Amino acid sequence: MDGSEADGVGVVKGEPALGGFSKDKLVEFLRHMLLYRRFEEKAEEAYAIAKIGGFCHLHIGQEAAASGCILPLRQDDYVIGSYREHTQALAKGVPPGEVMAELYGKASGTSGGVGGSMHIFREDLGFMGGNGIVGAQIPLALGLAWAIHYRGGDQVCVCFFGDAAVNQGAFHESMNMAAIWNLPVIYVVENNSYGMGTKFSRVSDTPMATKSASHGVPATVVDGQDVMATYAHFEALVEDVRQGAGPQFVDVQCYRFKGHSMSDPVSGTYRSKEEVQDRTENADPIKVLRDRLFEAEMLTTDELEALDQEVRGVVDDAVDFAEAAPEPEVDTLYRQVYSEINAHGRLFFDGRGK
Repeated sequence: MDGSEADGVGVVKGEPALGGFSKDKLVEFLRHMLLYRRFEEKAEEAYAIAKIGGFCHLHIGQEAAASGCILPLRQDDYVIGSYREHTQALAKGVPPGEVMAELYGKASGTSGGVGGSMHIFREDLGFMGGNGIVGAQIPLALGLAWAIHYRGGDQVCVCFFGDAAVNQGAFHESMNMAAIWNLPVIYVVENNSYGMGTKFSRVSDTPMATKSASHGVPATVVDGQDVMATYAHFEALVEDVRQGAGPQFVDVQCYRFKGHSMSDPVSGTYRSKEEVQDRTENADPIKVLRDRLFEAEMLTTDELEALDQEVRGVVDDAVDFAEAAPEPEVDTLYRQVYSEINAHGRLFFDGRGK
């Protein structure tokens, strides 16, 4: 594919391209993935010294899934995810400082410091939060997609979840309803082969990509360690859904390099050290893109170092912001709860937090 054939994926006519993408677009992908990696590494470091409490699930190794699936979206499109959502929030445009402050439990965080790692949220950017309960976000995505349909909009909702969620009743119930109503939702399973410490093949006799078949929802498979393949796939798929193609199911095949959470060793007892080493050495999405850029002479080591230093500075600034941010006020405990009885005698939620 030359530049004249690939304007839709960011190639200017006559400009050198790799995989149908311009150098600027590819460097954008690399910058995003480096930002996600450095952010998560800093979160890991902060958790180890008790700056971050509670649960903390890192996305290291799955950066191409965040950038490839989310960067094709518009700001008014919706993204909703699970507890492994820090990088997805960054991809949707949530400022790194606000995400880090939320991890720190500070008032300047996206949820005022009361949500923590699993509950990053920015409605104005279309990032509808993480969820700590396996599969809980799937029916919520159904509701978001229904709202788009009801209002006659052309937004798309992308719903992320892990392997284990496809065996939840909410997955099948929601997908069935989305199919009946032809809703604009893309269900994305980040298929890293493990539901916590259980290999997916131990809990399913059928491949992941078959899970939507009984509901008539089309399924596709993409290499989630290849950001170019993932972005190209989602750019086309998002446009199809925006034009009325209805719900879609995507098996994004990826791999997490760290444990299930910070309380879990890198491999635990469920993955061999050899397996983890092989995947980290040969399927790192950042290395995959970096090496292809090197081979195409579209990136130099000096440019890579400058890019890495830039994103490290962004992450350092995010940490400084979180460190300096105030703690939530004590009366925060009494906000965002059922607070009054309305005229019909029912409790209502004061969404303003007052």
